[in-house]
Formats: sequence, structure tokens, C-alpha cells
Amino acid sequence: MDTNIQKQITTWLISACLLIFLMVIIGGVTRLTRSGLSMVEWHPISGAVPPMNDSAWETEFEKYQQYPEYQKLNQGMTLSQFKFIFFWEYVHRLIGRLLGIFFIIPFAYFLIKKKLNPPLMKKLLFMFVLGGLQGLYGWYMVKSGLVDNPHVSHYRLAGHLILAFGLMAYILWTALTMNKKVFTPSTAYNKEKLQPVFNWIIAVIILQIIYGAFTAGLKAGYGWNTFPKMAGQWIPGGLLPLSPWYLNLLEHNFTVQFIHRILGWGLCMLIPGYWRYTRGFNLTPQQDFAITALMNIVIFQFLLGMLTLIWVVPVWLGVLHQAGAFALLTAWVYSYFLITNIENKT
Repeated sequence: MDTNIQKQITTWLISACLLIFLMVIIGGVTRLTRSGLSMVEWHPISGAVPPMNDSAWETEFEKYQQYPEYQKLNQGMTLSQFKFIFFWEYVHRLIGRLLGIFFIIPFAYFLIKKKLNPPLMKKLLFMFVLGGLQGLYGWYMVKSGLVDNPHVSHYRLAGHLILAFGLMAYILWTALTMNKKVFTPSTAYNKEKLQPVFNWIIAVIILQIIYGAFTAGLKAGYGWNTFPKMAGQWIPGGLLPLSPWYLNLLEHNFTVQFIHRILGWGLCMLIPGYWRYTRGFNLTPQQDFAITALMNIVIFQFLLGMLTLIWVVPVWLGVLHQAGAFALLTAWVYSYFLITNIENKT
């Protein structure tokens, strides 16, 4: 592939990752301001245009008033207050639409110019499908809250977040693998010894992201706001009140928060321990930087989680904690690439 074209495609893909990051941030604000159910319809094309006059705003407000969130939680809300929550959900959806356009136009350009080889084209098409699925799943999540119980399903919330994170990770991985020559190759010995533990680290990170979404969806972070103990105990009682027992691991807010804490402690021991283990290897400067960054991010993320809990989930801190999860996954993808990149080929 021509070097100039390769740089253009790389810039495009990395920019897409940044747009996904922005979408995750706005999604966090939307969730924490309880704005996600303000738009009760999904029109992919016409929905891009917001209400433009008083009559249109009144119409949107009347639609919202027909649903349980207004009737049970926001009775008496003013039009001005509705505009506030509508704004955040609208911006969140708008960024999704912009991301689609941002992907389609360059893809069409490179396709028409015949600058895409078959393997890369397949990867880009998969990204497109995954992005479309993410949009559909977002509406599927919202629909779960437009019911008698006006709260979105925490399962669907977790799925929506994992899809966004997975899309970012796949795009970033594709951009990195396109530019192998830019990076100092790893050794077969380093890959053999360092990769297995890294596989376990990502498994715990994904599980922690899921439980972070469960904690958010069940609003578990608004209770038991002490640290390091929970309800005055290291291992609190009352963790398994539901039957069958496994429902506690998935649906009981007290137990879900406890698991989220344990996984946080686990990552804070696992990743620094891994960093210490790598001191015995002849790492490249890039590998050393990436693994050290991964360790620093997980420690910072742990502190953010602790403060988010103690301060009872202020919006800005909750959003920062969500951004920290994105940064942690990004650091893992980058570190994993550097460890497994043993061939300096495109």
C-alpha cells in the first residue's frame, strides 16, 4: 500500500476512535443526567433535525409526557427542564450519525480510488456492520426504559457499552497492524512469556467494564458510599438474598457493587504485579512505556472509582470514571499489540 494512502487511512481510523471516545463521554453525561429516555422515538434520518420552533418543542414534550418516566418520575417537569434532557440525548444520537457519515464518506472515497486491498476492505466492512449494530442496539436499550418501569435494562446498557468499546478496540487494532513498521518488533521470547498473562488481564478488564455498566444500570453506586469497607464490613452480609443464588451476581445492586469493588482491587494488584514481572525482560522502550502507562491508568481509574463512590456519583466524576475505562482498554490494546508484534511487516 502506498505510504501516503496508509497515513490517510490511519489518520481516519484513529479519528474514528476519538469520535467513539466523545460518544462514550456524551453517553455518560446522558445517563447520569437521566436524559436517555427523553426522545421516545427513533428516526435515523428525520430525527437528525431537532425541534426548530415552540410548536415542535411542545409536540416533543407531549410525546414524552405519555411515557412512564414523566408520569412516575418527572411529573410537573417544565418545558425548559425537558429541553435540557432532550439536548443530551439528541447530541448523543447526533454524534452517532456523524460517526456513520465520517466512516462512509472516506470509505467510499478509498473504494472508488481502489486504494483498499481485500483484507483491509473486509475489516472496514466489519467495522461498518458493528457500528450499525451499535446504533440499533442503542435504540433497543432505550426501548427497555419506555415501559412501566422507566429504567433501561442494565443488561442492555452493558451490551451497548461493550459494543462501543469493542468497536473502538477493533478500529485501533486495525490501525496499529497497518503500521507495524513504525514500531520496534517484539521478540518471540517476550511474546511467549508475556502474552498469556495479558490474556487474563483483558478478561478481567472486560468483566470489570460489564460490572461497571451493571453498577450504573442498577444505580448501585448511589448506596453504600463508604470505602474501603462496604456497609462497615470487608465482606458484608446480605450478598445472596435472591433465589436462585446466581441472580444476586447479576441483578442485586448490593452484590453487584461488591463484585465491582473486588474486580477493581483485583486489577489494581494484577496489572502492577504484571508491570513488576516485566522488569525482568528486555523490553523495547515502546513496550516499557505502554505497560507503565497501563499500570498508571489502572491506579488512576481505581482512585476515580473510589471518589465517585464516596461523593455519591457526581456527574463530572462519573463521566471521568467512564472515560477512564475507555483509556484503560485503549492502553491494553496498545500494549498487547507491542508485545505480540514480532514481525516487522505490513
